[in-house]
Amino acid sequence: MDLTSTLGLALENLTSPPVLAFAIGIIAVLLKADLRLPDAAYQAISMYLLLAIGLKGGVALRESSPADIVAPALIAVLLGVLIPIAAFGLLRLLTRLSAVDRGALAAHYGSTSLVTFTAALVFLEAAGIAFEGYVATLLTLLEIPGIIVGLLLARRGQQVRARSSQSPASQRRIDWESLREVLTAKSVLLLVGGLLIGVITGPAGYARTEPFFGALFTGVLTLFLLEMGALAGRRLPDVRTAGPGLLAFAVVFPVIAGCAGVLGGALGGMSPGGAAVLGVLCASASYIAAPAAVRLALPDANPGYYLTASLGITFPFNLIIGIPLYVAIAQAIA
Repeated sequence: MDLTSTLGLALENLTSPPVLAFAIGIIAVLLKADLRLPDAAYQAISMYLLLAIGLKGGVALRESSPADIVAPALIAVLLGVLIPIAAFGLLRLLTRLSAVDRGALAAHYGSTSLVTFTAALVFLEAAGIAFEGYVATLLTLLEIPGIIVGLLLARRGQQVRARSSQSPASQRRIDWESLREVLTAKSVLLLVGGLLIGVITGPAGYARTEPFFGALFTGVLTLFLLEMGALAGRRLPDVRTAGPGLLAFAVVFPVIAGCAGVLGGALGGMSPGGAAVLGVLCASASYIAAPAAVRLALPDANPGYYLTASLGITFPFNLIIGIPLYVAIAQAIA
């Protein structure tokens, strides 16, 4: 794959309708135009996207061979837990963000980007590099624990002051209450519920809902990112308070997580192409499931931080530099 083809692929993805809608949302705010969706519409769109992502992942899991996917799946779940923890810790070193904002960012970077994942598959196919068919399942296996751990870290951070004045028994009750609140959050229930529906019903069941959850997905996503762009535009001035540490994190951390994903895929017996895809998934930051989940579970988190970092910096970085980098690393390891 030459440089011209790589840049062409990056440009194609950066000019997709959802990403352009995000840009229009920001521009609208700069022009002082009002493009906000009604709260009820935003809630409905968020629920739709989360359920659709879980449903598609469950169908892919249903069609996967257990013998082939066990090791990569376990590695993906482990990475889905460790990556948000590492992100939360690195953000504490690089920034002065609150625990809630660090937890929100950890959920985004522990989760995955569907568009970056799709771009990686197109890149590999254009380069003639084979990869495993179950890689779509790994996306969901990374998505759910990454979001759960990020939200849990944020909730624990919210309760630090309360914990400091509580007895050990009370602290344990607070820990279990935080875990219960995260696991029963609307966003997590929708993702996990969609996954279970997909596994139980399989392709035949999904075929009956595909006109709604499949054909309409990109259009609904475009509306969602239009709202996200307007929201991020209104909060862009807040990024200055985070300092250069947030910008450094948005570039450095994806490379660290991507290398860990490539290594994990190789250790799990995946082909170089499959290991590269896992690396891309680990390096990507969600701007679909995680923002929807964070908006529902952490309304106090600042969208100016997590949307600017994940979509404004990490997303284009991965498209232009990250994908070919992780493919090259996977081939070098092989």
